[in-house]
Amino acid sequence: MRAQFPILNRPLPNGKTLTYLDSGATAQKPAAVLDAMRECFEEYYSNVHRGKSTLGRRVTGAVEQAREDCRRFVNAEDASEIVFTAGTTAGVNLVAQTWARANLGEGDVIATTLMEHHCNLVPWQMVAEETGAELRFLPLTDDGRIDMGRLDEALGDRTKLLAVTACSNVLGTLPDVRALCDAARSVGAVSLIDAAQFAPHRRTDVRAWGCDFLTFSGHKLYGPTGVGVLYGRRELLEAMPPWQGGGNMIHRVFADRSEWAPPPAKFEAGTPPIAEVVGLGAAVNWLEGLGWDAVEAHDRELAAYASERLSEVPGLRVYGPEAEQRAALASFTVEGAAAEDLNFLLDRRGIAVRHGHHCTMPLHDLLGVPATTRASFGVYNTPAEVDVLIDALLAARIRLRLA
Repeated sequence: MRAQFPILNRPLPNGKTLTYLDSGATAQKPAAVLDAMRECFEEYYSNVHRGKSTLGRRVTGAVEQAREDCRRFVNAEDASEIVFTAGTTAGVNLVAQTWARANLGEGDVIATTLMEHHCNLVPWQMVAEETGAELRFLPLTDDGRIDMGRLDEALGDRTKLLAVTACSNVLGTLPDVRALCDAARSVGAVSLIDAAQFAPHRRTDVRAWGCDFLTFSGHKLYGPTGVGVLYGRRELLEAMPPWQGGGNMIHRVFADRSEWAPPPAKFEAGTPPIAEVVGLGAAVNWLEGLGWDAVEAHDRELAAYASERLSEVPGLRVYGPEAEQRAALASFTVEGAAAEDLNFLLDRRGIAVRHGHHCTMPLHDLLGVPATTRASFGVYNTPAEVDVLIDALLAARIRLRLA
């Protein structure tokens, strides 16, 4: 596995071996993805959906094959329900600027949680301010799970949208997405799922969940940056107005008006990131090729092992549910140590983690801490790297003169 990731097999500038524990921010890229993008640039690069030349036909075929691969990846009913975006943030904002503006008004409710990434909170704050809708938050338990017995505090007759993560990027919480989507539907609300953190860890199935929208990013999924997917039920996409105007998203343009192309083209104005779309298709094929049973088992094993070893570090507190109820990531604090200092000392040993609020300021306010340190794992990580992290944390305690 690790041999497929060139960056993991090269020393860092300081001569240290890289221990990459920051996949929650962005995952490293396997050779299969790098090769697919290189092949696109070197052998058949051209503009897409326009030219009828040999290159034009081939590149269009590659992009549309990537769309079909993403359809299969999330188990959508039709490839027309797969819209390529710049990433999860762009996907959420597309829904906010089109569906939400057309369907929300004074007194309507947007239900979400305080553990959302800013990309699934700030757009809804903006929509609420513009439309007069109200934000309500699903209650959380003390260990950071959605309190399923209190959903009626945010879901009711006035609720028009439920926007919730499938995996918290700080707590690793894995909500019962199917139950949440069922609850939203029971009150006539539309559901949007942020799967950016979930998709690399677990099988994603929009039909099993019954969600109306779902977004994820390529770069967290072992693919390139600058590309992602918005899944939307076909009837919703057809009814939504376009967000951006330009080439490719039109059927017919007149001097005073335009007629829109059908989805997904209606939402893909301009030239897409062609090689990145091809790379995303390669990434989902590569990940599926590992076998979801193996990917999920590895994730659970790392989550359990990391939880066990982190408990050995004096003064360390992990936030979120127990290991068996979260994905393989752990956000923690060490009593007496600033998160920035821990990051600095770990980095000197070649360990890449993330520190700060992780784009979840309201959640950190709820936790009562300004910042946490996060170790997040991917398919290439090993228990031995968890051991490296623990040794470094114990050494950091000594360096910081912690009792």
